[in-house]
Amino acid sequence: MTQSQPNNPLHGITLKAMVESLQQTYGWDNLALMIPIRCFQRDPSIKSSLTFLRRTPWARAKVETLYLETLQQPRQWPFTPL
Repeated sequence: MTQSQPNNPLHGITLKAMVESLQQTYGWDNLALMIPIRCFQRDPSIKSSLTFLRRTPWARAKVETLYLETLQQPRQWPFTPL
């Protein structure tokens, strides 16, 4: 079996898995500081976040970037928004 996207680190990782991992690593409050979007700031949930991120490419790109950075090394305080 050959890998269809060998250079894509996000291949096979769902958006839901990314959001759940980031939420478990940072919590909603810190996630809202790093990526200041409403779905992380007001009454956050996995479901509402997925709905927004699937419809908003720029926000999804920020989540993907943070996820990749977190795989390399989790962020420490002070957080800088993406």
